[in-house]
Parts: sequence; C-alpha cells; structure tokens
Amino acid sequence: MAIREDKRSRHYTAMLVFILAAQTVGGAASLVTRPAVENWYPGLVKPSFNPPDWLLAPVWVTLYFFMAIAAWRVWRLRELNSAPLILYGVQLTLNFAWSFIFFGAHQLGLALIEIATLLVFSIATAIAFFRNDTWAGVMMLPYIAWVGFAAALSDAIWKLNG
Repeated sequence: MAIREDKRSRHYTAMLVFILAAQTVGGAASLVTRPAVENWYPGLVKPSFNPPDWLLAPVWVTLYFFMAIAAWRVWRLRELNSAPLILYGVQLTLNFAWSFIFFGAHQLGLALIEIATLLVFSIATAIAFFRNDTWAGVMMLPYIAWVGFAAALSDAIWKLNG
C-alpha cells in the first residue's frame, strides 16, 4: 500500500511541476507583454476582432494550465524525452518567444512567421498527445484555437501597421 501511495504522491508532485513550469513561461512572457500593452500596443491600429486587453491574462493562465495537465497526462505514459513531450517543449518555447518578438522587439512581420510556426508545432503536439492519451489531445484544442486566433490577429495587425 505504501508503494502505491508513494507513486500517487510522485505523480501529483510531477503534475504540480508541469503546472508551475507552464505558468512560469507565461509569467516570464508577461514581463515584456504587460509594459507593451500599456505603452506601445494602444498606439497600433487593430482589427475589429481585437479582444479587450483585460481578457488576455485570464485566457493565457487557463490555457497554460490545461496544456500542463495534458503534458502531465502524456508524461505518465511516456518518458520526459519522448517525441510528444519534446514537441510540447518546442511549442512552449515558441510560445514564450512570440511575446518577446511581438511585444518586446515590435517585429510584427517576424512575429507573424513565428506564430505560424508555433501553430504548426501546437497542432503536431496535439496529434502526438492524442496518439498517447485522448484527453491530453482534447485539452490542447482550446490552445490551438487561441493560437490560430492570435495568428489571425497578428496578421491583421501586421497588415494594418506594416
């Protein structure tokens, strides 16, 4: 019985690590995003479908949470260095980089290319997750939808301000 409890404890500790890692990525990206949203971003011409600024943080916190749980579910079945989790790490890194390219460097065209790459890796991650755990794949779908929306928004902002 103690072995089973130890394994359960280890799994929940790992889940917490996955959640903290994903939220840390989001928190670090917000260090460059927040000041730009207050100072630079308001000066851009934006399309009619631009969401209100207050919506971004709660959406991202929620998406990072579900991505982390999805990755944790796959980790329980696969090694940390498995293809699905490597894809997860790549897309998480691309997600982090986009904030610095768009909000930090104000490179709208490069940010558009980067977010298109992020979308491809996010879809590849979800497919890999689906192949291992259906619910993990399902948990990635809102993220893919949001990244697709963010890509369309990035494209519109680039066209309106380029």
